[in-house]
Amino acid sequence: MKTMEGSIERDGFTLHYIKEGSGEPVLVIGSRLFYQRLFSASIKEKLGFVFADHRGFSIAPESTETVEELYALDEIIEDIEALRSDLGWTRFWIVGHSGHGYMALEYAKKYADHVKGVILSGMATSLSTENHALADLHFETLAEPERINTFRANMEALPAAIEAEPDKSFLLYNLALAPKSWLNLEIDAGEFWKDVYTNMPAIDYLWGIVFRDIEMTQGLNDFYVPVWLAQGKYDYLAGPADQWTSISKQFSDITLEIFEHSAHNPPYEEASLFEQKLLAWMDLYL
Repeated sequence: MKTMEGSIERDGFTLHYIKEGSGEPVLVIGSRLFYQRLFSASIKEKLGFVFADHRGFSIAPESTETVEELYALDEIIEDIEALRSDLGWTRFWIVGHSGHGYMALEYAKKYADHVKGVILSGMATSLSTENHALADLHFETLAEPERINTFRANMEALPAAIEAEPDKSFLLYNLALAPKSWLNLEIDAGEFWKDVYTNMPAIDYLWGIVFRDIEMTQGLNDFYVPVWLAQGKYDYLAGPADQWTSISKQFSDITLEIFEHSAHNPPYEEASLFEQKLLAWMDLYL
């Protein structure tokens, strides 16, 4: 399969992307390396993917701007718009997994005319204290003892690992969370994060503040872009899918799919079923 790499420059950031596959244009926002590995070779034969870094996975330029200015969600949205223009796409599908779902959805609210549909996966309705507590309860209720013990051991070892490599704290944290992220306890989660650079001020601000306080329902009154949401039954990071029950009523067109044999990563954990259900949904709007 042909793979091409490129980048755009914006506000001193070099934002890299990988182009792979053919067919309907699909932009996956996040880490280009992580998400290229998360999506199967099969689905890339049917869709034309661009896996794009945002500022959280890019080296920061020297700047007098504050963290709040450099990594404002509005700036991320404008980065996505600049990439769309550079790619020459008129309309496309945008994908956001986990925290990146907020980026995808907010872009679609602002630039609805360019978006055929929003594809979300493994996403909580916010990263608030309440949502974290809900996810913790989900874990304590459903997780088997071996998973719970592995997670606790990982968390006990995490502070020393971060102290040794503070610039890799986001990566180390995600690896420690593997028992909550992956249904298969034996999976080597590190392979997905290999060579991924993380810009920690961006990550800390976006995940720690912006996504904690985000009000997803803002702007939904006149938002008519179709949304497809894939949630794993055993997603112990985002928490139970029923957190979407009330909020989904405020979307004009949203489809929720529960993946019964997935945790946080249905595109990988149930790749064939994910592909089948996603393509069937996309066909409704072509």
